[in-house]
Amino acid sequence: MSILVVGSVAFDAIQTPFGKIDRCLGGSATYFSVAASFFTEVDLVAVVGDDFSDDDLAIFRGRNINLDGLQRVAGAKTFFWSGEYGFDLNVAKTRDTQLNVFADFKPQLSEKHRNTDVLFLANIQPDLQLEVLRQCRRPRVVALDTMNLWIATAKESLTRILREVDLVVINEAEVRQYTEEANLIKGARQILALGPRTLVVKRGEYGVMMITPDAVFAAPAYPLEAVFDPTGAGDTFAGGFLGYLASRADVTDRDLRRAIVFGSVLASFTVEKFSLDRLREITLNDVYERYQEFRKLTHFEDHE
Repeated sequence: MSILVVGSVAFDAIQTPFGKIDRCLGGSATYFSVAASFFTEVDLVAVVGDDFSDDDLAIFRGRNINLDGLQRVAGAKTFFWSGEYGFDLNVAKTRDTQLNVFADFKPQLSEKHRNTDVLFLANIQPDLQLEVLRQCRRPRVVALDTMNLWIATAKESLTRILREVDLVVINEAEVRQYTEEANLIKGARQILALGPRTLVVKRGEYGVMMITPDAVFAAPAYPLEAVFDPTGAGDTFAGGFLGYLASRADVTDRDLRRAIVFGSVLASFTVEKFSLDRLREITLNDVYERYQEFRKLTHFEDHE
């Protein structure tokens, strides 16, 4: 099964307590597509400027990623984000955002893209997410991510698209912001009532919680001694999660739970180095080895 991701390919400048880098690859669709490509074919739809070089494109080469939908605009600059983290790596302070070519991004899907099996609407403006969905023939799974900015500035638009998707990836603070409900489970139930079948709540160093109408499942974050750069961890998680689901014939509750762990595993690799540098190094065997370690981490015997 194939995945179509529509989102941003960007350059980042990042500072953490453990280092600094002035220009590196970033963007929601970049992290997502690289992570998902460990499991399935990915079609990437995004836009970059002519400052995005062939060397930058190397992150996608040799992977199961189709770049026919990656548009390069002459005379324009690629989307740029600069952020800083303190010792609380769950919180990023934005220092600069330059939309550049991304400001006029109006994706037009090809015939192949319209027939995708799984659609991931990465973190872009909700009206744009809806326009993309309208171009697709009904995918098997439609998932989206969002952010606090859209909840604050485009809540009605976000609500419209939430009514039409199957799965929502969102962080803990955003659930509370959107629902104005302090209790995470109650807030999740409000979002599910709009129409999605599954809500996946990212909780940073505390792991991930998945809520469906029938069940709640929680997984811890993989314990790491060195967390270097959390940028892109959520998008990597979404890529691993949906990439694994797309590789399955059916989406059962068991598959969803496994997908949560695979997403968490890939995110745990991402934070070990700046940008996508750690994802460049690992193989699918590395992913499965850490998946087995994750199983041991959460396993216990129930003796009467």
